Amino acid sequence: MGIEEIKKYLPHRYPFLLIDRVIDFEKDKRIVAQKNVTINEPFFQGHFPHYAVMPGVLIVEAMAQAAAVLSLRSLGQENDGKSVYYFVGIDGARFKKPVVPGDTITFEVEQIAVKRGMAKFRAVAKVDGVIASEAELLCALRPLE
Repeated sequence: MGIEEIKKYLPHRYPFLLIDRVIDFEKDKRIVAQKNVTINEPFFQGHFPHYAVMPGVLIVEAMAQAAAVLSLRSLGQENDGKSVYYFVGIDGARFKKPVVPGDTITFEVEQIAVKRGMAKFRAVAKVDGVIASEAELLCALRPLE
C-alpha cells in the first residue's frame, strides 16, 4: 500500500501522518509498515536542535496508526468521517534505540485480541532489524458525536 491508499483509512495528514507505506498485510493478523525519517520533520527543530532524535511518543503514535490500518482494512472500513479509530491505551512501552534522520522505521504490528469494539496489538518498531521501541496498544473504533 502506498500513501494514497493509507490515507483512505486514516484521517491523519501532514505533519501527523506517520506511516509512508505498508509492505505486508494479513487480514485480522498483522501488518508491516514503514516510515522514512528525514531531517525535514517539523519536530526535529526542537527535539533536539543539536542531536535530532524522533520523539518516542511519535514512534508509538506511528505504531497505533499502523494498527488502525490493520483493523480498518480488515473490516473493509475506509475513513468515512463518521467514526474515528482511537488509540486508548498503552502497556509496556520501551525505547531501546534512538531513531534519527536517515533511518527507516519498520513497524511490525500483530493483532492479539478483539473484544467489544476494542482491539489489542503487540507492536515493534525496528531500524535496520534492531528493536528501537516496543509496546502493547489498545485501540477502539468509536462513532463521532
